[in-house]
Amino acid sequence: MDKNRSEGIKNQVKGTAKEVAGKVTGNTSKEVAGKAQKTAGKVQSAVGKANDDARKGR
Repeated sequence: MDKNRSEGIKNQVKGTAKEVAGKVTGNTSKEVAGKAQKTAGKVQSAVGKANDDARKGR
């Protein structure tokens, strides 16, 4: 598994936690930062998947 995939998943989880914490506390900036981190994690994970697929010759 490519390192980007695991790091991307980690960023998605952290982003989701920030987003929920921001919603619960009413902290809009934390909520937005969480959404951004979650999206960045999805992109990073997709890059890792593409790298894995390229190594496997797909």
